[in-house]
Amino acid sequence: MSERSSTSAGYIYTLQAFLAWGILPIYWKLLNSAPALEILAHRIFWSFVFLFLWLFWSKQRRSLGLLKQKKTRNSLLLSSLLIGSNWGLYIYAVNSNQIIEASLGYYITPLMNIMLGMIVLKEKLDKLKLSALVIASLSVLYLTFDYGQFPWIAVVLAVSFSVYGLIKKTAGIEAMPALSIETLILTPIAAGFIGYKLIAGTGSLFVGLSSMDILFIMSGVATTLPLYWFAKGAQRIPLSSVGFMQYIGPSIMLIIGIVMYDESFKQEQAIAFGLIWIALVLYTISMIRNTRKNRIKA
Repeated sequence: MSERSSTSAGYIYTLQAFLAWGILPIYWKLLNSAPALEILAHRIFWSFVFLFLWLFWSKQRRSLGLLKQKKTRNSLLLSSLLIGSNWGLYIYAVNSNQIIEASLGYYITPLMNIMLGMIVLKEKLDKLKLSALVIASLSVLYLTFDYGQFPWIAVVLAVSFSVYGLIKKTAGIEAMPALSIETLILTPIAAGFIGYKLIAGTGSLFVGLSSMDILFIMSGVATTLPLYWFAKGAQRIPLSSVGFMQYIGPSIMLIIGIVMYDESFKQEQAIAFGLIWIALVLYTISMIRNTRKNRIKA
C-alpha cells in the first residue's frame, strides 16, 4: 500500500470509529428494558468472546502470555477496572436520559489528558493548552455552582477514560491484545452475573425476544470494532488529525440527546458547552502547531 493510500485508509478508519462511538447511545437505548448492570455484564462477556475469536484468527494468542509479567498484569488489572466502570457509567447515563452529560464527559476527556500529562508525566504546557485547561475547569465549576448540580457523570467518565489512557500509554501494549486481557479479567464476574440472572429467572437473555438476544450478543462487536478501527487509523494519520476528529463522537451524542430523545438543554449547559468548545479550539490549534514544529525539526 502506498503512503497516500495508507493515509487515506487511516482517515476512513478513524472516521468510522468516531461515527460509531457517536451513534452507540442508540444501540444501548434499544436495550434499556434491561438494567444497566446486566447490559454491562453482556457487553463485557460478548466483547471477550469476540476478542477471543479475533486473537485466534489473527494468530496473536501469545499475547495472553502478558499475564505472566507481574507489572503488566497489575497495569491491566487496574485498566480493566477503569474501562469496566467507564462502560457501566456510560450505559447508565444513556439509559437514564443523560446522554448530554455523557457527551460533556467525552468533550472534557482530551483536556483531562493534558492535566494528567502535566501532573504525572511532567509534560510542559504551552500557553494555549494551559488556557484550554483553565477554561474547561471554569466550565465545570460554572455548571456546579450556577446549575446547582455537580456534573459527576461527565467528570467520572472523563477521569476514568483519561487514567485508562494513561495506563495504556505507559504500559506500551497494543490496543486489541490489551483489551482482550482486560475483558478476560472481567469476564468471570460478568459471566457469573449473567448465569445468576438466568438461574433466578430475572435475566433478559433468552426470554422470548430474539431481537434482544441478538443485540446482547452483538454488543461485543459494537464495543470492540470501533476500537479496532481507531487503532488502525491512529497509526496512519497525524496526531493533530486524530485530536480534531475525536470531537465527532460527543458532538453526535449531543445532537442525539437533544433531537432524538428530547433531553433538555438548559442555558447553563449551553454556556458550559460553549466554554468547552472554546477550550477545544485552543487545544486543537496547539496540537496543529506542535505537529508542524515536529515536522520542521525532523
